[in-house]
Amino acid sequence: MQGKLVTIFGGSGFLGRYVAQALLNEGARIRVACRNVGGANHIKPLGNVGQVQLMAADVRKPDSVARAVKDADAVINLVGSFDNMDAVQNVGAGIVALAAAAAGVKALVHVSAIGADAHSEAEYGQSKASGEAAVRAAFPSAVILRPSIVFGREDQFINRFAGMIRSLPVVPVIGADTKFQPVFVGDVAKAVAKAVAHQDGSTLELGGPETFSMMELNRWIAKAIGRDPIFVEVPDIAAKLLAKGTGWLPGAPITEDQYKMLGKDNVVTGTDGLAAYGIVPTPLDTIAADWLNIYRRHGRFGGGQ
Repeated sequence: MQGKLVTIFGGSGFLGRYVAQALLNEGARIRVACRNVGGANHIKPLGNVGQVQLMAADVRKPDSVARAVKDADAVINLVGSFDNMDAVQNVGAGIVALAAAAAGVKALVHVSAIGADAHSEAEYGQSKASGEAAVRAAFPSAVILRPSIVFGREDQFINRFAGMIRSLPVVPVIGADTKFQPVFVGDVAKAVAKAVAHQDGSTLELGGPETFSMMELNRWIAKAIGRDPIFVEVPDIAAKLLAKGTGWLPGAPITEDQYKMLGKDNVVTGTDGLAAYGIVPTPLDTIAADWLNIYRRHGRFGGGQ
């Protein structure tokens, strides 16, 4: 990757900063393409002078995408959304792949998600599957990566539940039996970097070394932060009514689409991408035990209860 130019769509986000770091460590030059350039300023210090370029781009706008992929050796698409899902995750994915092919880019890595399924009840799963198909049609050699739930210091999954557990004496758990295989963001970033160099048209799933049900994960988080709330499993019919009745509100506890997604386990069932690339998966407690201290009483100086 030494001296190669890699355009990263969505490079300013949670996963993006780790992908950027992995590529910069290999000597690549990166072009961070995102809608809000100011929101990507934290990527600049990760590289040397001239190693990081920021560029405004929107995957829904072909002209901006074409500018962002010009002269690039490789393109990575990390963009995902729970809003305008079809426009971003399907149409936008196709626009990126078509632009990369037209520009003569040698490598394309598209990050999708476990749960991508044309027959999914959830729009999220449908849009991810349609996006994968669009990528395959435009750029057959592209590598598609499907991570399970991605965890890390800045994530919006483990942190969300830790915040609830810290604040509530009684914690409702929706989809208590649904299984997840949390994968460390740093491992996903390593897989992305590997995929740039292995353009074989494969679709790989990324999961961590442990599988948790939603209830088990909540209990694990509670123990990690020294809390002991009462966990109450929300009956399926109640969760469905909650999602249908309030899911459209800003900040709703669960949307109707998220409820549908919880109807299916989020675990590796296909080709294990971390194993394929020789990446040893990182256990949750190896990473989370450190940053979750902020949710303990008295922080890292607390003794638990």
